[in-house]
Amino acid sequence: MKAKVNDGCISCGACVAACPEVFRFNDDGIAEVFADVAPEYEKPAIEARDSCPVSVIDIDE
Repeated sequence: MKAKVNDGCISCGACVAACPEVFRFNDDGIAEVFADVAPEYEKPAIEARDSCPVSVIDIDE
């Protein structure tokens, strides 16, 4: 699976908290994807997408 953080991130940290194996903050403090979603992280990555308050995370399943 592949994840993507689109424009509009408000740096709330929900995705990083839910799935730090896939999401992190870049140097500008904006969330970014730094790894593909491995099978063992599918559930937390989906939780990260669903918990985003501005709905800027896409996951290709």
